[in-house]
Amino acid sequence: MRLRITQPGALPMTAATPELPGPLAALAPYLDHYGYLAVGVLVLLDNAALPVPGQTVLILAAVFAGAGRLDLAAVVAVALVAAVAGDCLGYLLGRSGGRAMVQRYGRYVWLTEERLHRGEEFFARYGGRVVVIARFIDGLRQTNGIIAGTTEMPWRRFLPCNVLGAVLWVGVWSAVGYLAGSNIDEVYRQALRFQLYLLIAVGVLAVLLAVRHLVRRRRER
Repeated sequence: MRLRITQPGALPMTAATPELPGPLAALAPYLDHYGYLAVGVLVLLDNAALPVPGQTVLILAAVFAGAGRLDLAAVVAVALVAAVAGDCLGYLLGRSGGRAMVQRYGRYVWLTEERLHRGEEFFARYGGRVVVIARFIDGLRQTNGIIAGTTEMPWRRFLPCNVLGAVLWVGVWSAVGYLAGSNIDEVYRQALRFQLYLLIAVGVLAVLLAVRHLVRRRRER
């Protein structure tokens, strides 16, 4: 492993830091200078509908913790609070203005009132699972809170699912970063591949559910 020389004001380094793949290396200076604040802000925004590298900074912070440059317990605590808060913020945005936005602009993206109603029925049945699993899928991680709020998923059901999803997401990726060590490059590539496979599986499942719904409607007619 190659030792890195940090700039003045950067976090102290007590162990060798493994070489980082491109996306992680690009974020390293921000984590050097802002530490836990960078983790909190990026994770919160990543879970509140903004496409920022929250998951990447979480993995990188865990790598830093493995090298002794951050405290793992603090990384996990900050990321967990930020992830829960971000999803709650998305939920409140969806609950307060999501339906009005759909009614006003939904027709431009083929999102009709009827489709919104079907979405509400889907969330009534599977919303809890969606909120938990969505954390691991780019795109859904940023929007699941807004969708849950827009479809008026009950808060008492949303919150525990939000917390469970955050615990699993933070736990998995912080463990990956912390344990990867000098293998972080290969581990990071495998993590991206895992996300791609998961996204494909979700897409296939969505198509199957849509087909089943159409078949039922035809039979009813």
